[in-house]
Amino acid sequence: MVRADSDMSIKIADIMSKRVITAQPHHSVEHVRGLMERNRIKAVPIVDDEGKALGIVTTTDLVTERKKAAPVSGFMTTDIKVVPAYNDPSAAARIMRRNKIHHVVVTHEKKVVGILSSFDLLKLVEGHSFVMKNAAPAATKGKGAKRRGGDQP
Repeated sequence: MVRADSDMSIKIADIMSKRVITAQPHHSVEHVRGLMERNRIKAVPIVDDEGKALGIVTTTDLVTERKKAAPVSGFMTTDIKVVPAYNDPSAAARIMRRNKIHHVVVTHEKKVVGILSSFDLLKLVEGHSFVMKNAAPAATKGKGAKRRGGDQP
């Protein structure tokens, strides 16, 4: 786990899953479902012969009954969200939140090099100590407090 210290600049490459399992558009539903089950993953980027992202298939896409031999190109999400590996994790978090998705494909020079899930971002948050911005000052009991009106000793 990467520890997010204030003097350390975390990049997406530091927290993404680097062992990304990919498939190609002609691969069957059965093949991609098998990849997900064997590797215990929830999303598979679909790439071309050069490793460039063409789409993504998630477990949500496989909930609908589909023919086992059907190619994933027929239903993969082609409006995929990609982020560069050198980018800040906050950029990926913003994309996920705005698009209500749980995975973004990570690229370097247009080639898929990883995948980042909302759980990867949660691990980063879990390992980071937060300081509340504009926190109210702690109450001081009896230290230098003056009473106004009423009984004064």
